[in-house]
Amino acid sequence: MNRWSRRLDRGLNIQPGEGPAVIAGLLLFYLLFTGYFMLRPVRETMGVAGGVDNLQWLFTGTFIATLVCLPLFGWLASKVRRRHILPWTYGFFASNLLLFAALFAVNPEGLWNARAFYIWLSVFNLLTISLAWSVLTDLFSTAQGKRLFGLLAAGASLGGLSGPILGTLLVAPLGHAGLVLLAGLFLLGSVVACVFLQHWRDRNPLPNEQPTSRPLGGNPFAGATAVLRSPYLMAIALFVILLASVSTFLYFEQARIVSETFTDRTRQTQVFGIIDIVVQALAILTQLFITGRLARRLGVGVLLVAVPLVMAAGFVWLALAPVFAVFVVVMVVRRAGEYALVRPGREMLFTVLPAEDKYKAKNFIDTVVYRGGDALSGWLKRGLDLLADHPQTAMLIGAALAMGWAVTGAWLGRRQGQAESAVAPNKPPPLI
Repeated sequence: MNRWSRRLDRGLNIQPGEGPAVIAGLLLFYLLFTGYFMLRPVRETMGVAGGVDNLQWLFTGTFIATLVCLPLFGWLASKVRRRHILPWTYGFFASNLLLFAALFAVNPEGLWNARAFYIWLSVFNLLTISLAWSVLTDLFSTAQGKRLFGLLAAGASLGGLSGPILGTLLVAPLGHAGLVLLAGLFLLGSVVACVFLQHWRDRNPLPNEQPTSRPLGGNPFAGATAVLRSPYLMAIALFVILLASVSTFLYFEQARIVSETFTDRTRQTQVFGIIDIVVQALAILTQLFITGRLARRLGVGVLLVAVPLVMAAGFVWLALAPVFAVFVVVMVVRRAGEYALVRPGREMLFTVLPAEDKYKAKNFIDTVVYRGGDALSGWLKRGLDLLADHPQTAMLIGAALAMGWAVTGAWLGRRQGQAESAVAPNKPPPLI
């Protein structure tokens, strides 16, 4: 058994003593994503309940709610111990889920309950996922991140598979209220995994790490001001905006091609389901066996550049051959590559930053900047469609955005490598 265990550890790039931390990190993401993906169909149902013609108001409400939550989270991160930020935040969200479960049980057809839940979950998913990654970038060194972040991200992909399955099977017997309550229990389980991970780090401290028992200090808006002061953080923000823009362009193209190819709604749902299964399966395999090796041998830059370059070529291919088969290939590559390569690489960028930036600046970028990029690119794509009814034009602009995405990723990869090399054993991370 020990021989097989050692072989598995070598295959997954796990060093002696890291096994418990890897299991805890996998569980943290698995439980978080299982609960979220269980609730995502509920959110879509609630959005339709409020009227399809009113969806733009839900998007606007989501962006406003994100702006409101930013200073509240910044205040919490400034005042409480670092090790308490995730448990307290997740505990608050779990109490929200308990409240929504009660509201759905008492008034399952309530229109404003539906709208509030849609906006709440849209804020919840970005904030909780960003915070989970903040904890990992805080607890793991850069070298460990290169080896393990891809593996840990596989927990998210596994949750992305099991969540919809559980939701589909349980929504009839439990109802929406029961699903929401069960998701709250999964969220509390991820808190337990995080606490275990923190205790493991206490027993295996990094050299010269800042004690997690101290609050970060600063002010609630420190994340936004830190981004504005740092060219490195500004570049990460630009990277996220371009990522969101490319994703939005493909999302609109997905709606157009699928609606033209499959007129039956049941068939459309089946197609989306098959795409999801292929994406998650490819992402898991890549995360387990490829991501860590690429980052360790070629650096973080390759994780940030590979997918944007492929997407630039994919947009050109779609412009020349805007058919369903080409779209499926491009979409699968984009989503699987983002989960397996871009997201772990993006999180590795924060490992060389001070603790405050890992929580506050990162949260600002992952929520406000991301949602802003979503909204901006959505209006841009809509404007292009109105000005010229030629999808090829939008695809070529998407290719240009993807090339800019790749250039930004290459610059960030070089800066991260320079900062990592500059960190001497007895010095704190540099301010970049």
